[in-house]
Amino acid sequence: MHKFRASSLGLIMTDAQSIDASLLTDELAAISRKKVKTDDDKAALAPFWDKSLSVGAKTYIKSLAKQLVYGYDDEVSSKFLEKGIAVEDQGIELYNSVFFASHAKNTERKTNDWVTGECDIATPAKIIDIKSPWSLQTFPATIEDGRDKGYEWQGRAYMWLWDVPEFEIAYCLVNTPEELIGYEREELHIVDHITPELRVTRVPYSRDTALEEKIKVKCEAANAYLDLVVRQIAEEHSY
Repeated sequence: MHKFRASSLGLIMTDAQSIDASLLTDELAAISRKKVKTDDDKAALAPFWDKSLSVGAKTYIKSLAKQLVYGYDDEVSSKFLEKGIAVEDQGIELYNSVFFASHAKNTERKTNDWVTGECDIATPAKIIDIKSPWSLQTFPATIEDGRDKGYEWQGRAYMWLWDVPEFEIAYCLVNTPEELIGYEREELHIVDHITPELRVTRVPYSRDTALEEKIKVKCEAANAYLDLVVRQIAEEHSY
């Protein structure tokens, strides 16, 4: 079974707009077609929602199937990602300086039967994931602005893998390397004159084992669809 990366988990966890018809018996299909459903009807259909994949999830899995069949890695490259990689250590240093900590970059990857991941910082009580905003314009100054479903699912995978109760996204705003700024205004990218405390926004999440069960169901549904697409590619190219 394919183990989904924590960083990509959000792509398969989106809710489907309808239940996959192939999962339903004739009786359940009739219930699903009702315009007005009773509480019992909704309860009967409930387990099949998590087993159904969204259009976006299927699009991602089709891309993954193609990568597996043709043996390549579809790595996305952008100036935003380049900055994140280039200033990762500076982000950790900023976090440490603001919170009087001495965290070091984690280098351990963990895997279970469903997901795999390598978090930024692992402590006995909390996982911390450092995010490096592109500029002052994209820096979330409040917790509300920093909430992100993709990052949340990534963190839920980390809490599960490391067996810890808390996860924290830490947006750490540091200078953008000069070669990446291009024609953008420099004052949006050179930020080390700003008070360090104003350049770190922490977004907390708590572990939820019920959502981990949902991850299991979605990963199993995604693997079934992945196998289907891989077989489809093989059959359509069997001349």
